[in-house]
Amino acid sequence: MAKELVLMKGNQAIAEAAIRCGADGYFGYPITPQSEVLEHLMAERPYDENSPAYTGMAVLQAESELASINMVYAGAAAGKRVMTSSSSPGFSLMQEGLSYIAGAELPAVCVNVVRGGPGLGTIQPSQSDYFQTTKGGGHGDYRLITLAPATVQEMYDFVELGFDLAFKYRNPVAILSDGVIGQVMEKVMVDDYKPRWTNEYIEEHCPWAATGHRSTGKHRIVTSLELEALKQEAINDRIQAKYRKCEEEDVRFEAIQCDDAEYIFVAYGSAARICMKSVELARAEGIKVGLIRPITLWPFPSKAIKEIGGRMKKILSVEMNAGQMIEDVRMAVEYKVPVEHYGRYGGVIPTPVEILDALKKMI
Repeated sequence: MAKELVLMKGNQAIAEAAIRCGADGYFGYPITPQSEVLEHLMAERPYDENSPAYTGMAVLQAESELASINMVYAGAAAGKRVMTSSSSPGFSLMQEGLSYIAGAELPAVCVNVVRGGPGLGTIQPSQSDYFQTTKGGGHGDYRLITLAPATVQEMYDFVELGFDLAFKYRNPVAILSDGVIGQVMEKVMVDDYKPRWTNEYIEEHCPWAATGHRSTGKHRIVTSLELEALKQEAINDRIQAKYRKCEEEDVRFEAIQCDDAEYIFVAYGSAARICMKSVELARAEGIKVGLIRPITLWPFPSKAIKEIGGRMKKILSVEMNAGQMIEDVRMAVEYKVPVEHYGRYGGVIPTPVEILDALKKMI
């Protein structure tokens, strides 16, 4: 079957991508505004031999977010392509498990469709989990490779990309979305169904996996615990070396109308979508402004922002929060270019005209 064009929500795209890319398992718990991920998986029944979408994928609603992230830990330890999804309060509950997964050097994909906070907050969209996701919300020196989709197509595409990066670096990958991208409906080009990895493939390509060792007969212990400080330091050295490699090889961003710009917006996800219209409105008034859209929030495109932003008169960091990514933007330009923030929070979505007005005020 060839590729096909389908109209779906961003949350549904996450689920459909998991089925079609050959994921082995999804373990999650419902929470607005991302519940459609689990609902779509249950409706498509990829675990049911009588379903047209049957792939043998395991789909389970766990009793909590704590349970679901530890189920992901177990599946990842066996070399399986496993994932979960949640929204802000639920993602907070997963932080200990994510630290364990990073410490055990295991691959997994975790989706956060962000809602307004702090606390239980609202069910409306926000980008207030930037610090938590990009700086390591759990304990210890670790990072989540973080992808920020701005379209429903990217919600779909980033699932398979997330698995590719997770296995390349043996590290959890976060897809940091929000209620706008999760709930909006757009056309998505979906792929044909890909087979799940065989046990033989896992044995060959994941020599660290706890598979029962049918062929080797050797013990493989998966753990994040090491009681000797020097050995734990060596583990940290290895993990940090992977992160440096990731910073060199897998930074992603988009630069829009920056060649002749005098000012730039820096925005990701749904805020970047809104800024695209603000760029159009500003240029219609003769204001030369461009947009840098980080696609990987970690590793952050610091070099690109330094190179492009260093030529600008001023930079406006547009975020649906109180000002979080702005710290990384300021560090990227080494505080040599004025960087200001414009944002709405608590679930309020800024308009293109509001952002244009903020740009004019900054100028």
